Amino acid sequence: MTTPADLPAGLPADLPEEMDAFRLLAWGEAPTTVRVPVPRPQGREVLLAVEAAGLCHSDLTLIGAAPGAMGFAVPFTLGHEVVGRVVALGPDADPTLRGTFAVHGVWGCGQCRACRRGEQNSCASITDAIGPGIGRDGGLAEYVLVPSAEHLVPADGVAAVDLAPLTDAGLTTFHALAPHRGRLRGGVAAVVGIGGLGHLALQLLATEGLELLAAVDPRPGARDLATHLGADVVVADVSEVKPAVALALAARGPLPAAEADGSLDLVIDLVGNAATLDAAPDLLVPGGSYVVVGSGGGAARVAKGAPWPRGFSVSAPFWGTHADLVEVVHLASRGVLHAETEQFDLSRVEEAYARLAAGEVHGRAVVIPGR
Repeated sequence: MTTPADLPAGLPADLPEEMDAFRLLAWGEAPTTVRVPVPRPQGREVLLAVEAAGLCHSDLTLIGAAPGAMGFAVPFTLGHEVVGRVVALGPDADPTLRGTFAVHGVWGCGQCRACRRGEQNSCASITDAIGPGIGRDGGLAEYVLVPSAEHLVPADGVAAVDLAPLTDAGLTTFHALAPHRGRLRGGVAAVVGIGGLGHLALQLLATEGLELLAAVDPRPGARDLATHLGADVVVADVSEVKPAVALALAARGPLPAAEADGSLDLVIDLVGNAATLDAAPDLLVPGGSYVVVGSGGGAARVAKGAPWPRGFSVSAPFWGTHADLVEVVHLASRGVLHAETEQFDLSRVEEAYARLAAGEVHGRAVVIPGR
């Protein structure tokens, strides 16, 4: 294969005609690895040789979706957490583009109000396919085609296997915490669900100068990971978090009566099921914030007055912006943010998804197609 340093604009002579790709061929059927043509970039498109592709619980939702549920068509290649090396360019792409890049997974229109202000994750024109691996061909293949360099962020020296999960798991948690960053010093926060996103949320919150950081997860291994990452309080169920926080704070010294019950300034809910959302109103102090990231099927009735505390806020952020991803890569390059990963080659992707569905993956599963 032609190296990036020697790559002329256009197609390298030895670009293969076909490649392996793990594709969802029909709704309600298991995805499978098939041979497909290697895309040839047109216009401003960029072809990447995939160096790593992360797996996500949302992939399992796609795989299990009924016909018509998603609003976009099959077939397509799965994998929306993608890092790859530039190997070919369309005739209108920047001919100097070189190196390894993280792919921003929300391919907005670039024209609507949200896109114009840099909030591609809120693009009003996206009503069906969102980006690679979600209605468009993604990174569980040897190559992936990206519409333009505007969707790329330089890897900044971060290894592809470490960076791939940060393009969603890291980006989503960073974006979810962004409105609260800088106002949590001396506060108390909890992360509910210490999986692929939760262990990254703990790392980000550890930089905020909190008085106390709590973690909630029923799995012993996840609780061990939370303790390793510096959580002060680690419990198995959301019903246990306030009493445990109250005890931990009381052990540090006298508390104002209003804070003695262990209520929290911020909860990041990466589960979002009925149990966690039913508990939400009782977890917060006045002015506290509940951030719902998980899509576990729960619902909460939001209204001013009891049982919610005075001045509460609830939000449900989605993914993150291109600028957020730049910041995430920067944090990773400085060693502030690091994903725990288990690595698989493309021939083992079905095994990787099975382990993900069973809750057996430690951190994030990452596929390396070229290995």
